[in-house]
This record gives sequence, C-alpha cells and structure tokens, in this order.
Amino acid sequence: MKTGWWALAAATLSGGPALARAPSAPGPVQTVRWVCEAVYQPSRAVWPRTVELAHDAQRVTAVRIDGQAVYTFLVEGTTVFTSQDNERIQFDTAVRSWRSDFRGLAQSQGRCEPTD
Repeated sequence: MKTGWWALAAATLSGGPALARAPSAPGPVQTVRWVCEAVYQPSRAVWPRTVELAHDAQRVTAVRIDGQAVYTFLVEGTTVFTSQDNERIQFDTAVRSWRSDFRGLAQSQGRCEPTD
C-alpha cells in the first residue's frame, strides 16, 4: 500500500501517528523532493533550490540541499533546520517555505512545492 508523500512527511516531521506506534524495525526509506524559489536580498536574485528529505516511518534520516548531503540537521515540528557552507537554512514542510541567512550579509525567503 502506497501512502501519499504529504501524509508521510507530515507524520514523520510532526511526530504524528507514524511515530506513536514504533515498529520493531524501521520501514523502508523514502525520499520526498521539494523545489524552492528563494529570493535573495538585497540583490533580489531568484535561485531555485532543491531539498530532499529521506525518512522512514520513525524519523528523517537524511537531508540534501541542491544534491549535497548536509552533515547535521534538526527537526522541530514540521521545520528542518540545517546549514550548508555559510548559509543557515530553515525549511518548513507545513508552510512550504524556505528561509536562509548568509551570516547577516544576505537573506532569502521562498515558496516550496513538492516534485513527487
């Protein structure tokens, strides 16, 4: 039985029913891919960014930004916090948004849509 990407992502990120009944072994890892159109200020440049969240029935297992794996990430509710190079990134699956900051020198915000 195939479950929709939104239900899996929401349950995995929010600690919903999928986490309440912990299976004896994690299920297969699935990946949800998002494309975000981030507008960077002050230049107003639009950069398409991709976010890939790999998860099983219990938790997010890996995060990739623009095809590059990040070393660490934190999941709080529906938001994933991470960084890549000098950019601090917040990705929210419920609001479908991207926010980032280049150590105060430039900021971005954007809307995200799933590709699956």
